[in-house]
Amino acid sequence: MTRYGYIRTSTKEQNADLQRIALVGARVTDIFIDEGVSGTLASRPDWDVLMRVLKEGDEVYVWKFDRIGRNTMNVLEAVKAITGKGATFHSLTERIDTSGPMGEAMLTIMAAFAQLERDTIAERTRAGLEAAKAKGKVGGRPSVVDAKKLTTIRSLVASGDHSRADIARMVGISPATLYRVIQTL
Repeated sequence: MTRYGYIRTSTKEQNADLQRIALVGARVTDIFIDEGVSGTLASRPDWDVLMRVLKEGDEVYVWKFDRIGRNTMNVLEAVKAITGKGATFHSLTERIDTSGPMGEAMLTIMAAFAQLERDTIAERTRAGLEAAKAKGKVGGRPSVVDAKKLTTIRSLVASGDHSRADIARMVGISPATLYRVIQTL
């Protein structure tokens, strides 16, 4: 029996120390780390290696179960892959242990609530954006082309005396921005 740990961060900038400390405290013998890898990806380099070396009687520990997947289906499929090899899954934060039927049931319930939380946040974000749009607020980066620049661009393009590159330089915008503006004229 081997105790394996699995760490995943979504970006390279995220710090995995908290996960590592928790796994070392759980006395794992080998830790697999995927840094800068989305939890939605079915294939993750170190996760794939872990799945290849995993055998019956082994244990897989994670700091939180969302480290093995970003939604209910991802988490449940990952746990199924672990238990399908005769190994057990342990989530330290949620205190989930699939060595018994209660642990598996709790995992399913916890994963469902985590998915509900993510979906609720996404729904609130969409509602907030729609409310702002209804009030006339537009999200995103402010345009570099104000009304004055737009008038200048229109007259320079209409004159036909200047190249697109010259117009962009004269107005103080990139040629790519100029071409986008011209398409809307």
